Amino acid sequence: MIVSLTLILLFQLLGEVVARGLGWPLPGPVLGMLFLLMGLILRDRVRARIPEFGRALDQTGKGLLAHLSLLFIPASVGVVQRFDVVAEYGMRLGIALVASTFVTLIVTVVTFVVVSRLSGSSMGTEEGERRD
Repeated sequence: MIVSLTLILLFQLLGEVVARGLGWPLPGPVLGMLFLLMGLILRDRVRARIPEFGRALDQTGKGLLAHLSLLFIPASVGVVQRFDVVAEYGMRLGIALVASTFVTLIVTVVTFVVVSRLSGSSMGTEEGERRD
């Protein structure tokens, strides 16, 4: 697990180095996630050489997901510490949260529909049945 966490943090560090080194306005952790995604896409090739790589990274990912709620504690503490800002802008923040959630849901549905049409999958139909 320590090796996998180190690998995840190294990808984040790589993203930070690239973002700051090239002066990109993209956050380093986002680039790190993209690098990690590329690494995971290529992991079948790596897994053939290092069999433990894929299994250990999967177990670490599942462990992180199991305790994902702990990652929200710092944000919650920040909200409580700045309750004066919440009191002043609470209604606007609430509207922004509801609107952004709605937009996210719409974009997710549209993306799913587009990808399923491009991939040719027919969700909700029988095995031999096709939609026209």
